[in-house]
Amino acid sequence: MRPTFRLTRRALAAPLLLGTCLALAAALPAAAQDWPSKPITIVVGYPPGGSTDLTGRLVATELGNRLGQTVVVENLGGAGGTIAAQKVANAAPDGYTLLVGSSNELAIAKQVTPRTVKYSPEQFTPIGLIGAQPLVLVASTSTGVKNAQDFIERVKASPGKFSYGSSGVGTALHLAGEMVKEQGGLFMTHIPYRGVGPLTNDLIGNNLEFGVFVLSSGLPHIKAGKVVALGTTAAKRASATPDIPALAELAQFSKVDIESWFALAGPAQLPPAIVSKLKKALNETLQSPDFRQKMTAAGSSIAAPDADLAQFWKDEVAKYVQVVKFAKIDE
Repeated sequence: MRPTFRLTRRALAAPLLLGTCLALAAALPAAAQDWPSKPITIVVGYPPGGSTDLTGRLVATELGNRLGQTVVVENLGGAGGTIAAQKVANAAPDGYTLLVGSSNELAIAKQVTPRTVKYSPEQFTPIGLIGAQPLVLVASTSTGVKNAQDFIERVKASPGKFSYGSSGVGTALHLAGEMVKEQGGLFMTHIPYRGVGPLTNDLIGNNLEFGVFVLSSGLPHIKAGKVVALGTTAAKRASATPDIPALAELAQFSKVDIESWFALAGPAQLPPAIVSKLKKALNETLQSPDFRQKMTAAGSSIAAPDADLAQFWKDEVAKYVQVVKFAKIDE
């Protein structure tokens, strides 16, 4: 007697499932090759008008021109840019949802609020570094402090007497102030403000002795003589303000090197073919005279087209881990 075979639903479905998987696998490279076939969204974690938003919009325009597809900016503000970063980390790795992020949400936030920030650098595909803006340490006019050497002497002569302000706990501005304190051996009180506006008002109104700005935010007040620039926080002078010394020019601050930087990233596991197209378009953008002129006018330096974002990102995280530890910032 011949054995009887019964085909179950699972057995019948198996070849169909295998065929579907193979078809999907075969379709992925083709989809990557055809990319982009619809509009791309660049998510920015801040409201319109700020430095990250400006950078995102300039990049969106340039990428759109080079990729032959519409690139729109979605402003998803809140929680220091981390809401936008989380959205991109969770997005499908198809190249249609990207992030123009800053150092705050990409390198700092996880160190400052580890229980709140659920993503990590491994959940992104680094595409390229775009540029950076130095920060600037300023003094109110009432202090009589004219330069960084005056600042050191005045603060060291009266430990604990003076305060400096930033736009909030755990921001790049706060950490820049803490880096200055650590390397200069200075004792000052940090005053966190809810944004740059209140900080500016207190500095101009002489209710606060010192403060840290992003260069583009502080420059109008510096030029108007409402605050005094003591030094920028990058390793070298900013090309936009060659007359303002870098703090690192003083021996006490020789290791001060902190900027607010901007980068283009996508979700993890972005297909190599898409990454390659994005890198090429971004590198061409970084060399565009129009893009460079607009970024420079906004106070930003332009990254080298061949900058290794993955290694840079890793080095920046290590830097902030040290500063956060010194500042004793606790979630």
